[in-house]
Formats: sequence, structure tokens, C-alpha cells
Amino acid sequence: MKTSLLAFIVVLAVILGNLTLYTVDEAEQAIVVQFGEPIGDVINESGLKFKLPWQNVRYFDKRLLVWDGDVTQIPTLGREFILVDTTARWRITDPLLFLTSVRDEAGARTRLDDIIDSVVRDMVSSTELEEIVRSKDWQVNVAELEDPALAERSDVNLEKQPKLGRELLEAGILKRARDSMPALGIELDDVRIKRVNYIESVRRQVESRMIAERQSIAERFRSEGRGRSQEILGNMERDLRRIRSEAARDAEKIRGEADAEATRIYGEAFGADAEFYSFFRTLESYRALGANSTLMLNADSDFFRYLEEPQAQ
Repeated sequence: MKTSLLAFIVVLAVILGNLTLYTVDEAEQAIVVQFGEPIGDVINESGLKFKLPWQNVRYFDKRLLVWDGDVTQIPTLGREFILVDTTARWRITDPLLFLTSVRDEAGARTRLDDIIDSVVRDMVSSTELEEIVRSKDWQVNVAELEDPALAERSDVNLEKQPKLGRELLEAGILKRARDSMPALGIELDDVRIKRVNYIESVRRQVESRMIAERQSIAERFRSEGRGRSQEILGNMERDLRRIRSEAARDAEKIRGEADAEATRIYGEAFGADAEFYSFFRTLESYRALGANSTLMLNADSDFFRYLEEPQAQ
């Protein structure tokens, strides 16, 4: 009997504890609600807390929360249709006001969708595209561009200095959106444009224009290459003709010098012993006749003189 009573008391204590005790995490803040109405002040301190059994507890995050908007199609001041993807960081600063105005985080994100998207649309539609994609300190020296085709583009002014720039545009969006936050118990910490892109039809046109520009640059490079190739080949052909001419001249000079030297040697040999020279040349001519040669000569021809004289002697 005592065991059953003890078990009943333990179960009753557990039930009462679940109904009356609650904990608040360090990253949370809480409000006690009775019959749908908030009771007392906001509980910011973490730890174990007490409430009446018929009361409920609503918890709210203290940390920075993330808001990501839908990708929105917006026309710029120059009527270029772009896709804008925006994100924001926010926190709950007044849980009581937050509870009565938007109830929960889902309701807060719905209100942020309306407020931030509206401000972004107004700001972007009144701003030039260059101001959205460039920073205020953006500068470019057209004369130093590696790609000369960029300097020749007529659809964009590369030397135009932004008056606003992406950073100041985002600061303006943040300031205007913040004006509506106090009534919701929300503090808007930051707003950023994550990505800017052309809509599909405009993107295809831009890609086609970029492809045409690249093809034009490639054709210009190919033309310059062909011109340079012809110049190199012309120089090579000219150098080759010069080398061949100089080689032929040097060869003729060497042959002339060789013939002169041979003539000199022959002359010296002939002058030293004319009879021996005549005999030697005749013997060479005999050797040149070969085994099957036939000559029709007179018997008293000088050609046989050196063959006949030894026999006569």
C-alpha cells in the first residue's frame, strides 16, 4: 500500500512539474501566455522557471535569423529586366510586440517578404544597371585593358564613375526597410543583394553578343597571325635567296681560284719539262680510250709518236 501511494505521489509530482515548470535556453527568450494573452514581462534569463498549470510559454530566438527572398524580376531605370536575389539578417528585439503583431517567425517572414521586396523593387527600378553591379570606388583604365574589344563597346561606358554603387544601394534599402521594423518588434540587421542576373531572353541576347565579340576578336587575331606569317615567310624567302646567291658567288670564286691554281701548276710543270709534260698528257689520253675504243687516224699521226719512237730507237 505504501509503495502504491509513493508511486502515485511521484507520478503526480511529475505531472505537476510538467505543468508548472519550464526551462529557458540561453539563446531564447520567453513569454508566459494565459488564455491567449501575455502575462508579465519578457523572460530573458535562462534557467528553470515556474508558471501556473493553465498557462503556456511562447519561446522566441535571441539570435540573428536568416531571411531569403524569392528571386524577383525587376526593370532598372534603363529598362533592363534583371533578376534580383536578396537576403537579410534580423532578430526579435521586442517579443511582446512581436507576438501581438506577427505571432511567430513564419508570420514575421511573410511581413519581411512584403516590406523588403517592396523596398528592393522601388530602389532597383529607380537605379541604373551600372550602379547596381558596380561599387562606388569602381575604376577602370580603358587604355590598359588587355582586351581592346571592351574599349570599343558602345552599349556600356566603362569609364563612368558610379554615383551610388552596390554598397550604398544596399545601405539605402536597409535604411528604408528598417523604418517599418519597430512596429513589428523586429530589428533588421543587414540586407544584401546576393545575385543579379539578366532574364532568360536578355541573357541569350547578351550571350550571343559576347560570342560575336569573341569571334570578331578571334578573327582579328587570325588575320594578324596570317599577316605576320606572310611577313615571316617573305623574310625567310628573301634571306634564302640571299644565302643562295652568296653561296653561288662564293662557289664561282672558289672554282675560279681553283682553276687559276691548276693553270698555274700546269704552267709550272710545263715550263719545267715540256717534253715530259707532253708525254704525261699523252699517256693519260691513252688510258682514257678504254678497251673498246676505235679511232681512225693516219699512221704518221703525232698521237702515236710515243708508241713508235721507242721501237725505232
